[in-house]
Amino acid sequence: MDAESCRTAHGRRESMLLSAVFAGMLASAPCTAQDGTSGPVTVNPGELRWVDAPPTLPKGSKMVVLFGDPGKPGPYVLRLMAPAGYKIGAHWHSQAENLTVLSGTLYLGEGDKADRNKVHPLKSGGYHFLPAKQHHYVFVRTPTIVQVNGDGPFDINYINPEDNPERAKR
Repeated sequence: MDAESCRTAHGRRESMLLSAVFAGMLASAPCTAQDGTSGPVTVNPGELRWVDAPPTLPKGSKMVVLFGDPGKPGPYVLRLMAPAGYKIGAHWHSQAENLTVLSGTLYLGEGDKADRNKVHPLKSGGYHFLPAKQHHYVFVRTPTIVQVNGDGPFDINYINPEDNPERAKR
């Protein structure tokens, strides 16, 4: 198997694992997420059930799915709560994402290697469209909440395998 085929097969395994993780999270947590087929979705902040983010993201973040299932094809809306000092190494996603900063500041950079001097600070209310396969990295200095709107399945493909928290467990 050549290197590209190996990366593709590995990516499929990670996508399947991520789908299973999201399905498990949705099944085990009191769920506020709706798939949109049963009518309108209305959720107030006090009804949100934050859970640990999937193991494909660095430890410490929490998330809540507001709409859809990020592990399956179709639209989804989720929120990620990152603690002060949180960072996600350079990576890319198979699908485009729309990011809106709800609180705090998200520092987003583009490229294959994190460089804190080449980031765009997105403050509360800031928005960023991230095309599919765009290499990027993020970090926060203070607690920050970001809303992610996209089409599933959500995946995360790290540029440097050492940045992948799943690899650290092996």
